[in-house]
Amino acid sequence: MQAIVLAGGFGTRLRARISEVPKPMAPIAGRPFLEYLLDRLVAAGCQRVVLATGYLHAVVEAHFGTAYRGMAVGYSQETTPLGTGGAVLRALHRLPGGHEEPALVMNGDTWLNQDLGAFVAWARERSPADCVLLRRVDDVARFGSVALDGERIVRFGEKSGSGPGLINAGLYWLHRAAFERYPFPETFSLENDHFQAHLRDLDLRGSVTEAPFIDIGVPEDYDRAQVEVPRASAP
Repeated sequence: MQAIVLAGGFGTRLRARISEVPKPMAPIAGRPFLEYLLDRLVAAGCQRVVLATGYLHAVVEAHFGTAYRGMAVGYSQETTPLGTGGAVLRALHRLPGGHEEPALVMNGDTWLNQDLGAFVAWARERSPADCVLLRRVDDVARFGSVALDGERIVRFGEKSGSGPGLINAGLYWLHRAAFERYPFPETFSLENDHFQAHLRDLDLRGSVTEAPFIDIGVPEDYDRAQVEVPRASAP
């Protein structure tokens, strides 16, 4: 198993609290948030992770080096913002396995108390489909909604309307070959320019979870993470 973590976030809404570190390195109960995410990957049996870095990338690289708890750590650094799609595609090229070996992709600023191994096992059974973990929420207005027809995603990230529904939880199982069918620019959005734009052609599947979800880029959620993330990570 190999993984990518999108760790280039600036953290505009948290600047008053974390002015000297990138958002994924924001301290949670005395530890960088990214450590908690890598702990989950180690527990799931991940052997190699590529951290897609950008803003203050040297802080991330100096902290983690080339290994974390026996898991190999590599880096895919962007010198200018590439968008989520550009960052993922560049990082996929830095993983071994070529076109055939997929990767687990995680947002570096969201916490989901989800069994990663179970999601990967579910996704592998649906290969060569790309897969997205979805979260049921009381109000989709802040996130944009996702619609399913069975397991197949038929609408992705539409930010119209409100009320209960499914949202993108920021956890993906992706194949490089699916990207290379399209002529993307260097900078593009994974959600809008790939998933939503190519839904008719893609075999994109969704799995629904009820696991607790926290976006640490929102100040009130960042405060909530100080308690909930360490508690969920305790042995």
